[in-house]
Amino acid sequence: MATKTSTGPSTAERVRSACVRAQDAVLAIEGSDPTVTSVHHLRSNGDVVVAVPHASAAAALAWNSGGGLPAVLEITDHAPLRLREPVRSLVWLRGSLHAVPDYEARVLADDVASEHPHPGLLDIGHTSVLLRLSLASAVVADSTGAEPVAVDELLNASPDPFWEMETAWLQHLDEDHRDLVDLLVRKLPPYMRTGRVRPLGIDRYGLRLRVEDHTGDRDVWMPFANPVDDAPALSRAIRMLVGCPFLNGLRSGGAASG
Repeated sequence: MATKTSTGPSTAERVRSACVRAQDAVLAIEGSDPTVTSVHHLRSNGDVVVAVPHASAAAALAWNSGGGLPAVLEITDHAPLRLREPVRSLVWLRGSLHAVPDYEARVLADDVASEHPHPGLLDIGHTSVLLRLSLASAVVADSTGAEPVAVDELLNASPDPFWEMETAWLQHLDEDHRDLVDLLVRKLPPYMRTGRVRPLGIDRYGLRLRVEDHTGDRDVWMPFANPVDDAPALSRAIRMLVGCPFLNGLRSGGAASG
């Protein structure tokens, strides 16, 4: 039997994955209402590029601040499945907010698009403007509690390699492969098996399940024997996790064997 060496993603990896995966984010500035952002992207130089409505208070305050003003970007990572508690984690990125001059905005938008081709970038210069948050600190909170991460560790970390495919995989596992989920349920403590068990997350280190019952919600971490880096290895890891090496698991591209 293989020795288990997987311990799960680092705090920095969790934050990087949430930043690229989450769609919902708001920019908070003291003294004004939070502003919903249409784009948020953490760059390797420590800047968080955000797009906000042209007529928003955040845009006006950033332009009038001169040397920048304190702000917090709150990023909400929702579960891919419809759960009783849909929020998997919250990330707070705190720093100094700066306006981006028009002559720099298009170049910056192109740079962001080369790393993260978000459709919201097409609105820059029309209905939205870019702002730059110079990152000073980061904190993530989930069912295990809140934890800070050093900025240099965050910038050196990478998002999980499966973040783009995670939603399709979990939805397919939940809708079409309840047999695999049922096999995983058998590995849970008896008091958890009577609740409703759903896939909550998957990454290169393992699988998370959400158990919903009358007493509340519990998240269960089920690590792989070793971290994986590609879809075939992920499929094998899932088969080993359920204890059936020859059972069909998830396939590349978000599908599973029938």
